[in-house]
Amino acid sequence: MSIVAAAPTDYTAPGVEEFWQPLFGTDGPWAVTRPILLMVVATGLVVWWLLATTKKKALVPGRGQMGTEAVYGLVRNSIAKDLIGSKDFMRFVPLLFALFTTILVNNFFGVIPPFSYPTFSRIGFPIALSLIVWVVFHVVGMRKHGFIGYWKSLVPAGLPKAMIPAIFFLELITDLFTRPVTLALRLFGNMFAGHILIVLFITGGWYMLNSGGVLVVAGGVTWIFAFVMTLFELLVEFLQAYVFTLLAALYIGGAVADEH
Repeated sequence: MSIVAAAPTDYTAPGVEEFWQPLFGTDGPWAVTRPILLMVVATGLVVWWLLATTKKKALVPGRGQMGTEAVYGLVRNSIAKDLIGSKDFMRFVPLLFALFTTILVNNFFGVIPPFSYPTFSRIGFPIALSLIVWVVFHVVGMRKHGFIGYWKSLVPAGLPKAMIPAIFFLELITDLFTRPVTLALRLFGNMFAGHILIVLFITGGWYMLNSGGVLVVAGGVTWIFAFVMTLFELLVEFLQAYVFTLLAALYIGGAVADEH
């Protein structure tokens, strides 16, 4: 008699359907989905936290105020000031702080029950934030250098005339297409892949635990890996919020730099 029990045959590996979860309406662009609801919840949580921890500011801060000041200091000093420069950085701190906190909370939703869903694993959300950054750094660059001067500066000084058209075209593609697309895809890809891997480990482990025989042991090991993956995903979620904000500041800094 085999020590492996007959396994259930109805297991289906998680796929892209995990990321389309309509709550109201079943199809079309007007469906209210789970990530839309989570974005609203995340925005409410960020606003509530900021109001709660800054309403009664103290010289000796409590833990809540200290946490808020730590996050603000990270964005203000380590990102905005370092990459944009001490002359122009302050006017962009609110935008960068909003980007970082919004992305961070929504990313953490991916491993926090009962949410268990990273909002930015839906491509529309990273695209929306990337378009905001794209518009901002182009607008401030043109305001700083003028319309002609901004686009003219894409070509470094001193190039041979024969190379200018090719270099201008490549830099134009980078500014208009490559930057916003890679900014969105980096965040989306990491959140999508991390979420689907965790779901695969959890559901696959549950499947094996209910299969009997030695598969029970394999299911237990799989759940251990799911726990390890969840811890790793927490780090990835923080890093993706940091990297997105860092690149946004880098693009803005390049647009307003005197030598642009």
